[in-house]
Amino acid sequence: MHDSTPVVSVCIANYNGMAIIDACLESVLAQDSDVEIEIIVHDDASTDGSESYIRTHFPKVILLESTENVGFCIANNRMAKIARGEYLLLLNNDAELFSDAIRTLFKAAQSAKQPAILGLPQFDASNGDLIDRGSLFDPFLNPLPNLELQRTDVGMIIGACLWIPKKLWVEFGGFPEWFGSMAEDMYLCCIARLQGHQVRVLPDSGFRHWVGTSFGGGKVHGNRLITSTKRRGLSERNKTFVMVLAYPPVLFHLILPLHLALLALEGVMLTLIKCDSKVLKEIYLNCFSQLWQERSRLSQLRRQVQTSRNINITNFLKVFTLIPHKLRMLIRHGLPKIY
Repeated sequence: MHDSTPVVSVCIANYNGMAIIDACLESVLAQDSDVEIEIIVHDDASTDGSESYIRTHFPKVILLESTENVGFCIANNRMAKIARGEYLLLLNNDAELFSDAIRTLFKAAQSAKQPAILGLPQFDASNGDLIDRGSLFDPFLNPLPNLELQRTDVGMIIGACLWIPKKLWVEFGGFPEWFGSMAEDMYLCCIARLQGHQVRVLPDSGFRHWVGTSFGGGKVHGNRLITSTKRRGLSERNKTFVMVLAYPPVLFHLILPLHLALLALEGVMLTLIKCDSKVLKEIYLNCFSQLWQERSRLSQLRRQVQTSRNINITNFLKVFTLIPHKLRMLIRHGLPKIY
């Protein structure tokens, strides 16, 4: 990190990340690259002292201190607004870059024919296993890990480590702040693909990720998926929002009604099996309620998104698979544990 004008602004949203922020920041400072980097951290009203710790131990980091907890979307929008770099690298506080990560991303960005969203292979920080090389989608926008080395064109790059030209970020309007958290990366990648931009994972380098540390849940333990009501609720709601906004007309009219019917059925079945009405109320009924409450905003934004569409449905579907991911997970791991 130098004092001259940066090429890349690394944006790190932090909330109570005292135990993990050291490794994240050190991985950025240790980059094997001549690219000028600035580091911006948005502290989301942490209560664990990480705000003062960052200020004391990493004085060159640009620290934005929020007086209230605003969530991942607003945090990243605030950092992007003041970022001076030509490129943004959104990085989770529970992620650690390989030493050649920024050099690899910058080289790929410079050689790209047009602005693109780029990502790196994601590895489990707890055991070193490959988690994914970006994600594909099933018909209901559930992300499926891409594990193929030769496949670089993907549906989504996870927001834990997402590279985007700032110009493109500004053009898209950043993250929808009303999403709060979850699926904002899915939204950004779907909008990019609709406008004809590549969403691409690079075959080399990578980052380590302590999955679930920053938000809780979302990881398989003992061959069983464990998640939280809050995480699942936000995921189902925001994923549905993205479907409403991004699906071209044919898919929208065909898939959305089926998605909503299956979501209702899933909610009733899980509630009966687990004998817990909280599951139905906080995840599924909340999703339908929020969809209705946001109908005007969604309708207006959908018109804007679809008007700027520059891709045909065949190319849009190239990153989709037919088999529903939830069915795969149910067969492989059984019912999820929701706490």
